[in-house]
Amino acid sequence: MTGVELENVHVRLGDTDVLRDVTLSLRARTVAVVGENGSGKSTLARLLSGLAVAREGTVRVLGLDPARQVAELRRRVAVVFSNPDAQIVMPTVAEDVAFSLRTEKLSRQERTERVTAALGRFGLADLADRSSHDLSGGQKQLLALCGAFVREPELVVADEPTAYLDAPNARRVADHLLEDAAHRLVLVTHDLALARRCEVAVLVQDGAVTEVGAPDDVLAAYEASIRW
Repeated sequence: MTGVELENVHVRLGDTDVLRDVTLSLRARTVAVVGENGSGKSTLARLLSGLAVAREGTVRVLGLDPARQVAELRRRVAVVFSNPDAQIVMPTVAEDVAFSLRTEKLSRQERTERVTAALGRFGLADLADRSSHDLSGGQKQLLALCGAFVREPELVVADEPTAYLDAPNARRVADHLLEDAAHRLVLVTHDLALARRCEVAVLVQDGAVTEVGAPDDVLAAYEASIRW
């Protein structure tokens, strides 16, 4: 089962080497990426979703080269950010979800059915005609997830998706992300309890991947390395 393969990858932003000599093979369905602020973990997420480009090395995501097969990657990979306002573009909830299907070759009926099913799955059916920008923070993040999942992606890359949510909404968003719904998940998070719910964890420190393995083992190494 094809996942994520990086070999000797370097990413440079401006004058800074943000990722250095990263070699990584990920086949698990759910992967947590942890590390301190500025460690490079968000750049790793952007690399996997085609939003950052490697200066050196080989990158394969679902067997695709993100730098050369951008359109196919975007069809198969969905991204969820910490701030849902960055992803909400249409005036109403239903229109915003439908906007995610704009590049799909679907009939009007198929599009409507997909949107209706997605709204129901994420508990947004009663808000279909509500202004997207008048939703609560938790509802907005559920809308961002709905817009991502309506495309039926093979891989979801989520960068701190629960960062600004209260505990109940954070749990709701996490449950949707971790649900076994035929998608893979790469989850960047500071929430160590959430990271422990994944199958594999990756520790990024100072631009390098330093640990990969069972979440309990990786998080123990991470906590031991933190300078309090």
